[in-house]
Amino acid sequence: MKNADVLIIGAGAAGLMAAYTLAKAGKKVTVLEACNRTGGRIRTIDDTMFFKHAELGAEFVHGNLPVTLQLLHEAGIAYHPAGGEMWQYENGTFAKDAGMIEGWDLLMQKLDELQSDMTLRAFLDEYFAEEKFDSLKESVIRYANGYDTSDPARVSALALRREWQNEDEDTQYRIEGGYCTLVSYLAEVCKQHAGTIYLNAPVNHITWQPYVIKATTADGEVYEAKQAILAIPLGVWQAPETAKGHISFSPAINEQTTALKKLGFGAIIKVLLQFDEIFWEHVPAQHPEDGDLTNMAFLFTDEAIPTWWTQAPGHEPLLTGWLGGAAAAQKVNTPAEDILQQSLQSLSNVFNIPTEALKEKLVAWYVANWTADPYIYGSYAYDTVYTAAALTILKQPVADTLYFAGEFMYQGTAMGTVEAALTSGRDTAHRLLKL
Repeated sequence: MKNADVLIIGAGAAGLMAAYTLAKAGKKVTVLEACNRTGGRIRTIDDTMFFKHAELGAEFVHGNLPVTLQLLHEAGIAYHPAGGEMWQYENGTFAKDAGMIEGWDLLMQKLDELQSDMTLRAFLDEYFAEEKFDSLKESVIRYANGYDTSDPARVSALALRREWQNEDEDTQYRIEGGYCTLVSYLAEVCKQHAGTIYLNAPVNHITWQPYVIKATTADGEVYEAKQAILAIPLGVWQAPETAKGHISFSPAINEQTTALKKLGFGAIIKVLLQFDEIFWEHVPAQHPEDGDLTNMAFLFTDEAIPTWWTQAPGHEPLLTGWLGGAAAAQKVNTPAEDILQQSLQSLSNVFNIPTEALKEKLVAWYVANWTADPYIYGSYAYDTVYTAAALTILKQPVADTLYFAGEFMYQGTAMGTVEAALTSGRDTAHRLLKL
């Protein structure tokens, strides 16, 4: 039996940030991670399969986010602006800066006037019931599905208002060497302060009483501590008891597990396609004044894989495809080869290049179906109309012994991001330390 002051279950961004904070404060920390790597939904492919610092999970720093940027400065990790032009392909033509949804200002006006919360679907049905708003409703639902990976019938309209009012589209960064450089830094600092991280250590049962915890892993190893931080992805909490990664508790924590199931958690598929040339850079636009796609950052389409982005402002032959929300959830059991074919067909339809020709240009590919990934089961959290009440329960430790952490615990404008996970890990550690 191995002993620690604090057990942390999960070595994603939230768990590692908690471990980093507690270890620096002098706590003896043990981190148990089910997978064979740290990072959770952060996974950088570095110099393998022809990819260099390619991100299968989190990729962008979405704005001047204080916790993330402070850690990067502390670690001496460089980051650089990301982004370029926004393009849309529709009805056979490319158009620049066409991503704005017609009627968006009216939508935000009505959201501003909203006094009590309701789901996005209910909001649209009540305030935009007329047939003339059908296109607006469809576009908003597509956006909430794709960007927030949310279910319109569950996501909170007030939460979306808060997020959409605080979007900083002009400020995005990529981390030099990939997000895993930050993950490695957190893990290294934890180890430097006598913390221990065990990989391939899936916990399947926790027995607890105040200030006495015993966590048993799948191989029968038992770890004991006075307190524990449960930094497990929301998808695992919401998965069936028969799913890989399920943890049983003795005694049960029914109030907390019920609260966890009231939160929203999306679905996502991310596709990386490395080609032998940047074939899209010299495609002409609809209007001569728009030029070509040389500086394209994002491309929005109506294809099966609808959203694509480049490495702009860098020029690399890598395209990243993105499918979120209900459409991604429906493909949870779709083989990666089929998703690859759908990706190539989507690009073929847009760029008028036969799929076989695209396949010949393809150097390497990877499909990250996070919703099918054991120990993850989805993308990131979104607020439902029940989130505030649920988080009131989850932010209170169980007998000062069991604490919850994760990006789903975050309440702010950077929801669904690494910043959210880091903030939650830090704040949970501070609560445990009584800071």
